[in-house]
Amino acid sequence: MSSKTIVSSAVAAALSMGLMGGVSAQESGAKEKCYGIAKAGQNDCASLSGSHSCAGQSKVDMAPDEWKYVSKGTCKSMKGMTAEEAKAKLKK
Repeated sequence: MSSKTIVSSAVAAALSMGLMGGVSAQESGAKEKCYGIAKAGQNDCASLSGSHSCAGQSKVDMAPDEWKYVSKGTCKSMKGMTAEEAKAKLKK
């Protein structure tokens, strides 16, 4: 292998790693919690009411205190709620 080929390969590898890092950064901010859309046993984590502290422990479909991560900006179209809206609904 010539030194030109080695240098070209190293530059290509470095550039591809930079592109992959950019995708990860975008994905990390692309999710939001959406309350009231999780089916029984399919919630992502602890309930808002404190009835449990683990994923997959919801007992009923679409409970207002249960949530799932969804793509940012899609919660309302799924008829979901923000945490504040879910808290207000639980107080009623």
